[in-house]
Formats: sequence, structure tokens, C-alpha cells
Amino acid sequence: MQYYNIALLNSPLEPFTYQTPKIIDIGTKVKVKVRNREVDGVVVLKCDEPSFECLEILEVYDFIYSTKQLELAKFISTYYFCSLGEALGLMMGYEKGDCRVTSFLAVTEEILDGKHLVIASEARQSQKSCCVAYAPCSDITLSLKQSEALDFLKKHKTSLLFGDTGSGKTEIYMKYFEEMIEQKKRSIFLMPEISLTPQMSKRLKIHFGDSIVMWHSKLTPLQKKKALASIYDGSAKIIAGPRSALFLPIKELGLIVVDEEHDDSYKSSSRPRYNARDIAIYMGKLYDIPVVLGSATPSLTTYVKFPHIRLRGGYFSSQKEFVYESGVESLSPLIMDNLKKSLERKEQAILFLPTRANFKYLICADCGHTHKCAFCSVGMSIHQKTHSLRCHYCNFAQAIPQECFECKSSNLTSSRLGTAEAVANIREEFDGARVEQFDRDAITTANKLKAALKSFNDREIDILVGTQMISKGHDYHGVTLAVVLGMDNMLNMSDYRAREKALSTLIQVAGRSGRKESAKVLVQSFNEEFFKAYVDKYEDFLEDEKEYRKELYPPYKKLCRILFSHKNGIKAQDAMNEMLACLQKNSNIEVVGFGKCAIERVSDKYRFEILLRADKSTDIIKAVSACRVDLAEIDMDPAEFS
Repeated sequence: MQYYNIALLNSPLEPFTYQTPKIIDIGTKVKVKVRNREVDGVVVLKCDEPSFECLEILEVYDFIYSTKQLELAKFISTYYFCSLGEALGLMMGYEKGDCRVTSFLAVTEEILDGKHLVIASEARQSQKSCCVAYAPCSDITLSLKQSEALDFLKKHKTSLLFGDTGSGKTEIYMKYFEEMIEQKKRSIFLMPEISLTPQMSKRLKIHFGDSIVMWHSKLTPLQKKKALASIYDGSAKIIAGPRSALFLPIKELGLIVVDEEHDDSYKSSSRPRYNARDIAIYMGKLYDIPVVLGSATPSLTTYVKFPHIRLRGGYFSSQKEFVYESGVESLSPLIMDNLKKSLERKEQAILFLPTRANFKYLICADCGHTHKCAFCSVGMSIHQKTHSLRCHYCNFAQAIPQECFECKSSNLTSSRLGTAEAVANIREEFDGARVEQFDRDAITTANKLKAALKSFNDREIDILVGTQMISKGHDYHGVTLAVVLGMDNMLNMSDYRAREKALSTLIQVAGRSGRKESAKVLVQSFNEEFFKAYVDKYEDFLEDEKEYRKELYPPYKKLCRILFSHKNGIKAQDAMNEMLACLQKNSNIEVVGFGKCAIERVSDKYRFEILLRADKSTDIIKAVSACRVDLAEIDMDPAEFS
């Protein structure tokens, strides 16, 4: 009888020991029983016969996780404080094949525990294209500056392509992908999920044809099945997608590109709380392959840590005029006048707001009471379309009240303009204007995204009003006016990256305008001096921000946020205090702060937190591992603090 430790996929439990008469390779996917449930797991270690009775392995699958995948999973479980099964749950194993299959065979050799393992997959007769030499439909021609940038990227294992919006970063990526294909290697192209637009997909498909596979959450089961088939048989040369694409079973991996590397959507908000950008960098070292990080507004961490090449200007020589207006998230006369002129000239405009719905809060004008969620300590947003107040944290909804819950006054008012209200106000002001909403409330499917972008670029929409979604890499051809509201709220967030996030958002939104014609960017803010100083000089901001962060924040320090939540607030607080007492004994880390979270209650759970700072991540990992209590949820390198 053989005995193996099995990591249960997507389970927080540590590996369990099972027995079988079969000899199984390390990394093999299996089925086992846990508490009368059949679950999948991965063989992670062969062990001696234990002193207790073991259950049998029920089934051995034809899938295996490579040594590099296992090593990556161990790193994720250690660094991000999750179980090995949760880390492996991010990944898909390789197909185990038979060496006697036909000539349509893709073979990868791995060394697992000193054993020579052949992982093979038979290319199905309907997918013989994987054996046909790749031939692009048109050649990509780079400018001298783009060629110099590509040469720079090829000289470094990890590097930053710091290029203005429209400067040709995508062409450089595509040329690099071409070279990888010529070397019979494959590439991963990471993008924030919302950047996986029909435009980008079409652009890649036109050039690379079936060699490109798009992978994201909005694929149907059939689409995912087809995508996986081409990944397994080797016909997929470039795999483009959000952070989940990083963990697909890609053989002969030669390059990883992380576009919009600054984007917070690369950071997972649930366990494992990994950052895909940082995992990509780790994978570059693990697989000994180059990693390219690209952005028009790179994070300070990337800018400081890695060599960069600067690409200035856009493909088109249009001019942008920035106009600033002091104000608080309102459709002021100046804004409405500029929208009117844009409509009269039959030009297009975009309007950015950080808030969805009609308004952010419903407030009693008599007693000041804010109508909060019953399960979260946050004000609920007003959604006029559904006649409801909705919590954007737990999705609890209720009818819009007609009187104050506290003093029964009917004198209710609202604050913080949202996208839906802006759309309604603009439509009311400009009869006949074609105004559409572009946020998560309106764009709920890939087809809706495709339709909205097509309508806008076909000039069937005059004004597009949206949240962060409006800034995410979309190519708007005819925008001559960009209106940006809510910058001060972003600037005043309790986040050490507030300045970086606000300035980055402004530059990204402004970058959607003036692609072919001169444009005006109208910014509503009381902080004109800050934005005006850096909006055209982002590298100057990064240099100044370095001085502000030194000795305090990343990239010069490591941060760790520890969350404690429970329906019983006393239990959550007691857990925090217990771990805090242990952590305070460690001289290698600093407790920056502790107590109630800024949003004390979410989904009917009370929340407390500890924020740690240290020179090295290893110091935090050792301290937290030694002091961790049951309710502690560890967030290494946190991206948000609310």
C-alpha cells in the first residue's frame, strides 16, 4: 500500500493522508472523500504509513500539476497566507497523455522527484492547425522609438514599458509575441478584466488568428472548453486574459506581458489575496522568462524596482487643453455649457464619475441622519430606476423611504452625484441628446459591453457617462471633450496611494479623448495646483512621490493588513487583541495601527484590523505565522484600506 499527502483543491484545510495500492506521480490530480463528500485534490507528497487508519484514493485523473506549478503554489500559500489547496485551486493541471499517440502530439518533459515524466496531449483531428506554421496576416512595423523600446525590453528579465496613452505599447507587445512564436514559445498577455474589450480581441484576432485565445469570466462553458482544448493541444500561442489567465497550463511559456500594471483589479479581494502582477514577476524568475510591465501611469513600486523605457506622445498629434473648475461633483453651468457646444458641433464627449447609481447617500436635512445599510456601516446608494436604496458592499436593497427613520421628517436630500443621475440630468437638459450610462449597473454582460462600444464608435451615442470602466483601455475615436468629476474624493481617501490613484485616473480618462482631434479636458476640483503640476509630467510626480513614501510606505516598506470579522463584535475584537499582544513582542515589525475598520460592519459582521509595517516581507511572514489566530484574515501588500 502507498501513502500520499493530498492537498484538497479550494479548501482551507491542510493536506490529508490517503492510501492506494497504485504508485502515483507527485502532482497528479485525484478524487478523495472528506466527511462523506467527494472532492478533488492534488498529490503533494509521498509519505510513510501513518499511525492512523487512512481512506483510499477514489480516482486518479489524467491531469498533473508540474513541479513549477507546485513550487508556485507553495510560494502563494506561504506569502499570501492560504492553504496549499487554495493556491492550487487557482491553477489547472496539464493533461497526462500517452507516448503512443499520433504525430499530432505536443510533448512537454518535466522532472518530478527524479522521475522522467512525459506529459502529452493528442491534438484532435479537428484541430490540426496546431501543427501548421504560424503566418500573420500582415506584418507589424514599429517606429524607430518603438524598436528601441522593444530592444530595451529584450535586454531585461523584468522591465517597465512606460508609455503615454496612444504611444504604441500594444504594437510593441504584438511584435514581441511574434518573436516568441518564431521561437516556438508561447506568451501570456494579462489585462484588467474590463480591458478585454471586443476592440482588443478583434485587433489580436486579425493579426494572430486562431493562435490567440481570450480567457475571462464572461466566456460561456462551451467557449471555455474550446479555449482549453487549444491550450492543451498547443495551438494557442498567445493567451490573453485577466489575472486567472496566469494559471492556465501553458507549455513552452516564453513571455508574460502585464498591461496596465498599475490597475488594482490585479489584486484579489478574497483568499488567496494575491496580486497577479507580482505573481507574474515571480513566475518570470521561476520559469526564467522575460516579464514586461506596461502602463501610461505606472505604480511607484514598479517604477522604483525595475528598469524602464519611456515612450512619449501619442500616435496622433492632437492637442489637449486642460480646464479646471472649483466645485463638488455637480453638473455646473460650465460643464453643461461645454456639453452643449459639443452637441452643437456634433462631437462626442465622455463624463467620468467615481460613483454609480443616482446619488451616493440619502440624508435627512433636518437631523443629519444618513440612511445606512442594515448589514453594513455604510450609507446606501439611491437607484431611481428600481426605486430602491442599495448597498454596494453586500447588495442589500430596500424601497426608498419617504421620511427619515430617526426624526420622521420628510425633508430628505441626497449627496454625491452618481452616473445614473448625471445621465438623467443631461437628457433632461438636452432634449434629443443620445446619452448612455457606462458602468457595472448598465454593462452587465460581454454583449452589452460590445454593443455599447460599437454604438459609441459608430457615433450613435453623443455622451458616455461612466465610472472607472470608462478609463480602462477603451479606444474612443471621436471624443473631443472629457469631463472629470470626483477627483477630490479620490484624493482625500485614507490610502497612502490616494495621490497616485487620483492622478492616474485623471490621466487615463483624459487619454480616452483627443485620439484624432484636439480635445478639452474639464476637471472639477479644488486641487487644481496638484493636478496641473503633474498631469503632463507623471514621471515628475513619481520622483516627488518617492520622497513622500521613503521610510514609510511601499516600495520602501512592506505592509500587511490583518482583518478580524464576526457577527459578534466582541469575539472579533478579542481575536484582534490576542494577536496584537503577540505581534507587539516582535521587534522586527511595527504595528502602525489597530482598532475598528473604517467601515466597521459589512454583511452583518463587525470588523477590526491591525496594520503592520516592516523592512522585509520575511519579517512579517515570520511574525504573523507565529501569532496568527483563527479569525485572522491576512492581506499581504494590501491594495485597499476601507
